[in-house]
Amino acid sequence: MLAKVQSCAIVGLDAERIEVEVDIASGLERLTLVGLPNAAVRESGERVRSAIANSGFFFPQHRLTINLAPADLRKEGPAYDLPIALGIMAATRQVLAELDDALVVGELSLDGSVRHVNGMLSMAVMAHEAGYRRLFVPQPNASEAALVEGIEVYPVACLREIVAHLSGQEEIPRHRNATAFDVDEEVVYPVDFQDIRGQEHAKRALEIACAGNHNARMVGPPGSGKTLMARALPSILPTATLTESLEITRIYSVAGALNGVGPLMRARPFRAPHHTISHAGMVGGGQMPRPGEISLAHRGVLFLDELPEFGSKNLESLRQPLEDKVVTISRAAGTLSFPANFMFVAAMNPCPCGYFGDERKQCTCTLMTVQRYQSRISGPLLDRIDIHVDVARVPFQKLSGLDGGESSAAFRSRVEQARARQQARFAQLNKAHIVVNGDMGPAEVQRYCQLQETGKTLMQAAVRQMDLSARAYHRVLKLARTIADLSGDEDIEMPHLAEALQYRPRMLV
Repeated sequence: MLAKVQSCAIVGLDAERIEVEVDIASGLERLTLVGLPNAAVRESGERVRSAIANSGFFFPQHRLTINLAPADLRKEGPAYDLPIALGIMAATRQVLAELDDALVVGELSLDGSVRHVNGMLSMAVMAHEAGYRRLFVPQPNASEAALVEGIEVYPVACLREIVAHLSGQEEIPRHRNATAFDVDEEVVYPVDFQDIRGQEHAKRALEIACAGNHNARMVGPPGSGKTLMARALPSILPTATLTESLEITRIYSVAGALNGVGPLMRARPFRAPHHTISHAGMVGGGQMPRPGEISLAHRGVLFLDELPEFGSKNLESLRQPLEDKVVTISRAAGTLSFPANFMFVAAMNPCPCGYFGDERKQCTCTLMTVQRYQSRISGPLLDRIDIHVDVARVPFQKLSGLDGGESSAAFRSRVEQARARQQARFAQLNKAHIVVNGDMGPAEVQRYCQLQETGKTLMQAAVRQMDLSARAYHRVLKLARTIADLSGDEDIEMPHLAEALQYRPRMLV
């Protein structure tokens, strides 16, 4: 007897349709699972056997062949347990319902209960696009699957429940999407800019970075507030739109990193990996590649504290994402691309002891040690960072003052106004990937970053004296355009250009 149940597999961020075929033939009892399964999939035979028996049904004592088609696509994970169990029960006539219009995913426990699986949002998107009418998912995944409109989502708690539903004995209530997207809903962040004393110059630089999605690097002695300001950055970024929230949720769902934050992620991500992170952890990887920290920071902030302590391989791997806004992972089986449109922020000390150039505490490092420490960051990577700002220690008067600084809400209001100007400007381009100034390419810089004669004279002198590369030249113009947008000016004036130039890196030694 042959039975077929539709399921799906996660490949990158997308889901691919998988047909689970179950055939029962005469012969000695044996279960054979084919279709390029990995260890977790091969072990599903024993989980399914116990789940069926412990749910009060019978497992066939015959030769059982299970094929996961297409056979050339590698399968991994436990999401095929439930469709395999339904296929076996359909082949043994314990389930007689038609399943051609249904997609089934779920991991089974030995007692027959259904567990959470990763990548549910991508699976629901694929099911809707492929024309499936029903989607049977684990109960913990139902809210996430229901984010996709146009498909009936049925939350399954256990194997007995779905069998009763398909047999017409007891219907599973269809899950309704209770997640309303309110653009005005306030997102609470752990750090607010008004809690940070002093550092007005650095706060201004970070405000500019958020307004145009520019990359930034802070250099200063220990305890000057670099990490605290970085952690406050998400609070001044514009509130994520529905499209952005769905993009973020999809990535976190595939990575298994939602961690009970709800079916839809409203807050922009802030990722701060430790400098001991592996290359696969940073970029993404595995036999079936999964998103790394670079992709988990999509539409948010990737913060690298103690920048020179990171391995050179990890630092150089940032080059392509900072330019192309995607990260590409190549394997023998093929190539996958993950989105990586993030704001890169780094913090570092000027030397190993941290006090080179400090006014109060003497540096104990030799000049050669300082040079070697700073040279850990390559010139090409520094060239991709728009804003370089020195962060000095905070004086006692400001630390002990009772008056806080501007709140994050005030910063965010100005940032949103600047981004609104940019979106209105780029709307006529018909290019979905260009939304803010940081996204502009050479053609857009040529069109929207025209300088007056005085500005051209200043830039000519800056290119000569600061030895700016073509990339650095364009980045200065994009930064000046953002500063002008924050000021509400249509043209790039001399003060805007001069402020942008002061954020170029200077040799510390």
